[in-house]
Amino acid sequence: MKSVFLSSVLPMAVALTATAGVAGKAFAAEPDKQFFQSAEGKWVGPGEIVAGKYKGTKFNCSFTGTTPDSKIGMSLDGGCRVGVFTQQMSAKIEHKGREGYRGSFMGGSAGAGLDIIGGNVVDAHKVVFTINRNQLRGVMQARIPDDNSMTVTIAVRVQDQLVPVIGMSLKRVDAVEVGSITPN
Repeated sequence: MKSVFLSSVLPMAVALTATAGVAGKAFAAEPDKQFFQSAEGKWVGPGEIVAGKYKGTKFNCSFTGTTPDSKIGMSLDGGCRVGVFTQQMSAKIEHKGREGYRGSFMGGSAGAGLDIIGGNVVDAHKVVFTINRNQLRGVMQARIPDDNSMTVTIAVRVQDQLVPVIGMSLKRVDAVEVGSITPN
């Protein structure tokens, strides 16, 4: 049962980690582009389910984010590991004109994943998205406070309240500086 829950909820965290959008705009603003570009690259780090039936479950993730050449958006590929089990993750989000950003994770709600049905880039460092799968409604917030770290929080709606369910803390691993060694 834990793997069923993880395959339903973890894709939200994964895909939303590297996506952003402004619903209702005909074009993406500069903060949108900046956020997508800052999320490109390789990211790794731990996460934890912080509420619900699987509260306390810890996992580790590894992702690669890319942006398309001709569209505003992002693709994300990788996976998360819980113990000996690994769940492959993939996400795609694009700006769809007046519809704003739309996306799918692991095939969207028609498959094993989730849909992004709305969103807002707060600034070049923070995004908030509306997520959906059948009766599950919620939001994801991703923050990239500096070049090498990203935090993600997923919250689901329980009655009239948003309850945090998943938290992740990722570090960039593709911009490692290499020092030179001077011979004596």
